Amino acid sequence: MKFAVIQTGGKQYRVSPGQKIKIEKLNAKEGDSFLFDKVLLFADNEKIEIGVPYVEGVKVEAKILRQDKEKTKIVFKYHSKTRYRKKKGHRQPFTEVEVIAISH
Repeated sequence: MKFAVIQTGGKQYRVSPGQKIKIEKLNAKEGDSFLFDKVLLFADNEKIEIGVPYVEGVKVEAKILRQDKEKTKIVFKYHSKTRYRKKKGHRQPFTEVEVIAISH
């Protein structure tokens, strides 16, 4: 089984070909192809390569499926005995991508 660990948006994701994942927002249009070059680990069956900090020559190709926002999360601040209440909503933008291939 072939997989890789990539870094994007300050987070790390374990990806394999054909997988769909939600990641931090990328500045690209829907339908475009995107290349992740910050690969931290690459595994192909028994062979494992660990980068220091990145693995040289390994790229993960992905297709951008959609740009959207998460469901609203309520941020509520409250101080007792002082009549202090603040209610605010937050929607985090994300990009959904499908991993097409991992090239070595």
